[in-house]
Amino acid sequence: METALENSIYISDKAKEKVEQLFKESELDDTHFVRVSVVGGGCSGLSYKLDFDNEIKPIDQVFEDKGIKLVTDLKSFLYLVNTELDFSDGLNGKGFNFVNPNASRSCGCGESFAV
Repeated sequence: METALENSIYISDKAKEKVEQLFKESELDDTHFVRVSVVGGGCSGLSYKLDFDNEIKPIDQVFEDKGIKLVTDLKSFLYLVNTELDFSDGLNGKGFNFVNPNASRSCGCGESFAV
């Protein structure tokens, strides 16, 4: 990941391709975006949540990287500053994952972390 010029949320090229594919398959229009959030739970205490949404809430933080709109609530953003959304289709795990510089540890499944 490149050094961040500002506090944001980023998306890798592979994740961008997968998001665009899912948008097309789901027939979502350009009013939709990727909502990233952090919720309590998981084996390390916090878990990532990823959804498609089309409603911006008053406390949302809105970012755009590589033409993909990424939205998170303010509380989640405190955990996600400078995190990159990535996608892997390899044998060691397929799906979206998060490269989070704020996580002090994460579990083996990659879906849970602690700060």
